[in-house]
Amino acid sequence: MLLDIFGQVLGFVGSLCLLLFGMNMLSNGIQKGAGRNLQKLLEKITGNRFAAVITGIAVTAIIQSSGATTVMVVSFVNAEILTLTQAIGVIFGANIGTTVTAWIVSFFGFSFSISASAISLFGIGYILKYFKQFRIHNFADCFMGFALLFMGLGLLKDTLSLGPSSVAFLQKFNSIGAAGLVLGVFIGALVTALIHSSSAMTAIVLTMAANGTLTWELSAAIVLGSNIGSTIDAVMSSFGATVNARRTAMVHVGFNVAGTLIALIVFRPFLSVVDFIVPGIPSENITTHIAMLHTIFNISATLLFVPFVDQIALLATRLIRDDKALENEHYKFPAILPYSHVSADLYSFQIQKEIVRMSIKVMEMFDSITNAITNSKSIGTENEYVNKLENYVDEMNEAITNFLQKCSRLPTANSTDRYHFTRLIQVTDCLENLSDECTSIMHTMVKFFAAFETSTHTEKPVRSKEISDYFEMVRFFFEQVCIYITTGISDEERLRAQYMEQSIDDKLRELRHFSRKRIENGGDVKTELNYIDLVRKIEKAGACIFGIVQVR
Repeated sequence: MLLDIFGQVLGFVGSLCLLLFGMNMLSNGIQKGAGRNLQKLLEKITGNRFAAVITGIAVTAIIQSSGATTVMVVSFVNAEILTLTQAIGVIFGANIGTTVTAWIVSFFGFSFSISASAISLFGIGYILKYFKQFRIHNFADCFMGFALLFMGLGLLKDTLSLGPSSVAFLQKFNSIGAAGLVLGVFIGALVTALIHSSSAMTAIVLTMAANGTLTWELSAAIVLGSNIGSTIDAVMSSFGATVNARRTAMVHVGFNVAGTLIALIVFRPFLSVVDFIVPGIPSENITTHIAMLHTIFNISATLLFVPFVDQIALLATRLIRDDKALENEHYKFPAILPYSHVSADLYSFQIQKEIVRMSIKVMEMFDSITNAITNSKSIGTENEYVNKLENYVDEMNEAITNFLQKCSRLPTANSTDRYHFTRLIQVTDCLENLSDECTSIMHTMVKFFAAFETSTHTEKPVRSKEISDYFEMVRFFFEQVCIYITTGISDEERLRAQYMEQSIDDKLRELRHFSRKRIENGGDVKTELNYIDLVRKIEKAGACIFGIVQVR
C-alpha cells in the first residue's frame, strides 16, 4: 500500500515536471524566435489603456506565460521604457491572455487523443535545430515544448485517476461551505506560487476535474486562487528594482486579489452565468466550464478596473512613495534578476541603461578634472571626488559584468544574445579602464601643480591652457562616443572616431616636442617631466575611449 502511494506521488511529480518543462520550452522557443519583436510591440504602447490591454493579451497568448509578460513589464518600467499607467493596462491584458492555455489544454488535451502526434511534433522540433541557415532553428523548441506539454498532460491524466476513497477529503470541502471555497482559493494560490505557473495549475485542475476528483465548485475556487499565486513572478522580479517597478508589481497583486475577492462574494451567481453560457451540466463537460470560468473572470475583472487605471496608478504612487534618500556612495544594481522564462535580450534594456549611467559617472570624472585644471585651488577636493567616483565605477563594472554573464547562460539566450552580452561586457570593461586613467590623470596633475608651486616657473597659465585644451579634445571625443556606447557604431562613425584618435596622438607628439624644447632652453626639468607624464596619461584616456569604438 505504502509503495503504491509512493509510486503514485512520484508519478504525479514526474508528470508535473514534464508538463512544466514542456511549457517552459514552448515559451522559450517562441521568445528565441520572436522575443525581440514582442518586446518592440511592448515598447510601442501608447498612453491608450485599451491598446495596452490588447497588447498584453497578444503577447501573453503568444508566449503562453503571463509570468513572463509581467516580468517584461516590470523590467520595462524599471528601465523607464513604460510608464506605470501603461504597465497597468498590459498587466490587465496579460491576465486575459493567459486563459488561452486553459482552452488549449481543454480542447486538445481532453477532446482529442494526441499522444501519437506528440512524438511526431517532438521529432519535427529536433530536426529544425539543424536548419540554422534558414533562421528557423530558434522555433525548434516550440514544437518540442508543445509535444512535451501534452505528453505531461497525458501522464497527469493517468496518475490523477484516483479512486473515490483516495479523494474523499476533497469532497468534504463542499460540506464546509464558504470556508471550503476559501481553502480552495488558498490551495490554488499556494501551489501556483510554488510551481510558478498558473497555466500548469489550471492544467492540473482540468485533469483532476475531468477524472471526477474535483467538483465544479472546488475547481472554480482553485482556479481563482491560481490568479493570486501567478503574481509571484512579478513580486520576485521587483526586488531591488526602481520605485515604479515595485508599484507595478503591487498593482498586479492588488488587481488579482481584488478580482478574486469580488468573484468569491458573488460566487454562486458567477457560476450560474458560466453554466448559462456553456451548454450542458458541469459534470458532462467540466473542462469547458472551467476554461470559460477562467476567461469570464479575467475579462470581467479587466472591464471592471480598466476605467480606473489612472486612479489605480495614483493609489500605487501614494502607497509606495519615492525614495528621497541620497544616492549611496556604494553602487546597488537595480536591474531585474535574470528570469529563465523571459527572452534573454529583454535584459539588454536595463543593462544599457546602467551602462549609460556608468558613462555619466565617468563623464563626471572628466568634469571634475576640468574644474581642477581651471581652478588649481580646488584640486584637493576634486581629487577626493574623483577617487570616490572611481570606486563607484569599479563596483558598477563588477555588478554589470556578473549580471551579463548570468544573462548569457539563460536558456532563452541564442547566439545573437550572447554576442550582444559579450559586446556589452567589453564596453563596460573599457569604461572601467577609462575611469582608472581619469584617476591616474588627477593624481599626476596633483604632482604637476605641486611642482609648479615650488619651482621658479613663470609660465603656469600657458601650461594650464595647453593641458586644458588637450584634455578638452579627449573629453569631446568621449562625448561623441557616448552617443553610440550601447547601440553600436557605424563604419562611417568608426572612421571618424579613428581620425579623432589620430589627432589626439598627433597633439601628444606636439606637446612632448614643446616640452623637450623648454628643457633644452633651461626649463625646470621636474616640472616638464611631470608635464610630459600628464599629457601622456591624457592620451591613454583617449586610447581607452577608442577601445570602446573598436568593440564590435
